Amino acid sequence: MTSVAAPAGGAQGKQARSRSSTIIYVSTGTVLSILFLLPLVWAVLRSFMQPSDITAAPSARAFGHLTVANYSGLITGSIHILRYVGNSVLVAGGTAVLTAVLATLAGYGLGRTRFRFRGSNVVFALILVTLMVPFQAILTPLFLELSFLHLLDNWLGLILFYSTFNLPFGVFVMRNSFMAAPSELEEAAYCEGAKVLTTLRTVLLPLVMPGVATTMLYAFLFAWTEFLGALTFITSINRLTLPVALLNVETGTFGQVNYGFLIAGAVIAMVPCAVLYVALQRFYVTGITAGGVKG
Repeated sequence: MTSVAAPAGGAQGKQARSRSSTIIYVSTGTVLSILFLLPLVWAVLRSFMQPSDITAAPSARAFGHLTVANYSGLITGSIHILRYVGNSVLVAGGTAVLTAVLATLAGYGLGRTRFRFRGSNVVFALILVTLMVPFQAILTPLFLELSFLHLLDNWLGLILFYSTFNLPFGVFVMRNSFMAAPSELEEAAYCEGAKVLTTLRTVLLPLVMPGVATTMLYAFLFAWTEFLGALTFITSINRLTLPVALLNVETGTFGQVNYGFLIAGAVIAMVPCAVLYVALQRFYVTGITAGGVKG
């Protein structure tokens, strides 16, 4: 009887521990989710408040006067915020695509043994060194260079600028992604007579899609939220990106800021980033993990 009861007690103990671990995991995840979502929910709620309530001390009475006037003023008023949203989508989307294409090709060349050459590790190290150079330190030479190329006040110039400073991180992620891909598949494709680009497109690219998604997401978010470069290189009002346009949300005398418009604009700017991150979260986490374990 003792030999039969002992395993049953052990199984019940394991079930109890497993149940306790699940409760702790779910409780911790719920608390962390609330802590993360609470500021976002608070920002959305404040965007529906009147400007006078936003600047006043928090009060429950303010939630009884919620209005969509802030959003309607941004969208249908004189600001035309959707125009600047479109500008940012164009610039950020172009940056993400260009960075992903160039980083994928560079990572393919640096990450596969077939293309190794003497000094390839030095080249990769030099690429990583550029991560330590903030573009703010070379803003004047960049301005002169874009002026010489007639790319000032031009979305193409801004896309090239953003892509240049996102490439080092993209190359790092894509090189590690290609290094993690099994070489047997590539060798089999070569034996079948596949060309280099055909092998990349049909065999290796599906395997490194998490790295591609990570590179695109990082580049998109950088270009979407960047302010100083857009302020410096874009001078026409109609071509401004959303962060710079939000700076101009001022009314009244002496540049008085309309905080209702400002917070509503911030919420509008937050939505594409949140949607894109949630859509690519699985690829993003996988790509970051691969980049962290491979050297």
